[in-house]
Amino acid sequence: MLTSKADLPSIPSKRYFTISEVGELTGVKPHVLRYWEQEFSQLRQVKRRGNRRYYQHHEVLLVRRIRALLYDDGFTIQGARQRLGMGGEGERPITAQEVRAELESILEWLDSGIGKK
Repeated sequence: MLTSKADLPSIPSKRYFTISEVGELTGVKPHVLRYWEQEFSQLRQVKRRGNRRYYQHHEVLLVRRIRALLYDDGFTIQGARQRLGMGGEGERPITAQEVRAELESILEWLDSGIGKK
C-alpha cells in the first residue's frame, strides 16, 4: 500500500477511470472507495454498463484529498466531510494530532505541578 503523497503515481490524461484504476492511483482499496461514496456526497461516480463505476479526473483528485485528510492529517470521516464542505469558510475541524499535542501539553503541566506545593 502507498504510504505518502509522494508515492502516488501521476494521473493519466483520460476521461474515465475504473474503480481498480482509481485504487491504484490513490492507494485506496476498492471496497473503501465504495464506502466513501456513501459518506462523501461530493464523490459522485458515473455508473455504466452492468452498474460498473467510472470516475473522472476531478474525482480521482477528490479521492486523493479525502485520503490525505483521513490518513495523513488524522481527520475523522465527519471531520473530513466538514473540511470538504466548508469551502474555506468557518472554523476548521480539529485533527487527531492537534488533540494529542494538547493532551501531551496538559500531561506535562500536570507532571510539573504534582510534586510542588
